[in-house]
Amino acid sequence: MGHSSVSASPGSQSRLRTVRLDGTPVYRYQQRPGLPPISVTRFDTETAHADLPPDHRHAHDFLVLVYVEEGAGSVVIGGAERPLRAGQVHAVSPGQVIGVADVTELAHSRAWSAAFTPDAVPALASVSPLTWTHHPLLALFGPGAGHGRVAEPDRATWSALLTDLAGELADPGRLGAREAIAATLTRLLVAAARLAPSAPGAPDPLVEQVFAEIEATFREPVSAADVARTLGYTPGHLTTVLRRRTGRPLLEWITERRMIEVRRMLRETDLPLDAVAARTGLRDATYLVRRFRNRYGTTPQRWRRAERAWP
Repeated sequence: MGHSSVSASPGSQSRLRTVRLDGTPVYRYQQRPGLPPISVTRFDTETAHADLPPDHRHAHDFLVLVYVEEGAGSVVIGGAERPLRAGQVHAVSPGQVIGVADVTELAHSRAWSAAFTPDAVPALASVSPLTWTHHPLLALFGPGAGHGRVAEPDRATWSALLTDLAGELADPGRLGAREAIAATLTRLLVAAARLAPSAPGAPDPLVEQVFAEIEATFREPVSAADVARTLGYTPGHLTTVLRRRTGRPLLEWITERRMIEVRRMLRETDLPLDAVAARTGLRDATYLVRRFRNRYGTTPQRWRRAERAWP
């Protein structure tokens, strides 16, 4: 197995990040330097059962798009039961808990799972990550959406796109692979977005406030307490509310925004680490290296070299 999907726990491209108070494991995308932050797996659940957590419940801090070619049974995503039927597409947002009521019902299912972070798509990498939840390409991941069904004449196209994406990812070093991967994932997201309701759900005003404040201040050495105080909340209360509504606590959102900017600067500039740290609200180069290694499993210097070596 590769990544987690609706019916399988994460594999080689993800690792356990934390365990919630209720015992639910949360998995983080483990991006490898020089490779795009996306993994595609085609599987049948008979081979996936051994990888499931003991109670089948888990969550991710990345996006997962699942396309069902043949299905039976159902899964529970974010507290809502969703059927697994041919042509169904399920969008699993970061933080949503995925559960399986009866694993044996899934024995006749075949599906694709595409797990990725939004910056795998150029159109999303060029905007603030705090606006990703409302970007048109991620409409199926938005409030009031979460799933759709592909019309029968279009199902072969979905399977072909996922097959092509898996093929490019199998040999990412060949000429044009980077562009082909980004283009194919974009086509999949466009197709998924067209399955979303025409009237998207309203954004959460508090989450919007928090994200706006993070975007305005992440380049400064602000803390979660600073952001909470500016918005008139205690850090504990705001962290609890944000975790419940987005799947992540306040500090993680601040750190994630900084790390994405660090990666952009490593990829696009020759600035030394001290300068990168100073421009992303981090204490110094030593602290940046420690945070970066903890998040990505490698040093910023190795990341930069690997990114530039990728054709």
